[in-house]
Amino acid sequence: MSELTLAAAQTIITAGLAEARAKKMKPLGIAVLDARGALKAFGAEEDTSLERAAIAEGKAYGALAMGLGSRTIGKMAVDRPHFVAAVTHAVGKLIPVAGGVLVKDQSGKIIGAVGVSGDTSDNDEIAALAGIKAAKLVGDPGSD
Repeated sequence: MSELTLAAAQTIITAGLAEARAKKMKPLGIAVLDARGALKAFGAEEDTSLERAAIAEGKAYGALAMGLGSRTIGKMAVDRPHFVAAVTHAVGKLIPVAGGVLVKDQSGKIIGAVGVSGDTSDNDEIAALAGIKAAKLVGDPGSD
């Protein structure tokens, strides 16, 4: 698979939300972006707060912009805060916490990213990875 299909994006959202419900997470918003950074699909559960879409999209967009899962970008923000602040200013939307996961095909090519927002950043990442796995794709959240 060389591109992220709408069917795969919808699977990511459905499976990610199912994982969240199974783990009794807070209501989530899940954004799926294609490799260009364009929004492919978004889903939000009832009772999500107002800006979950923007936060989820920022996590995914930042991961694509940097070519790194947002967990790694978060670590960079601690080690190199001025750099991450400058990139955030240049990019315009970058949320440097876990929950932004690169989506790769089986050959390792980046074909998109998923951003999840609504619970703890770690739980957001768990939901993203579950959705990506259900779509038979590879998730790269960044290093611990």
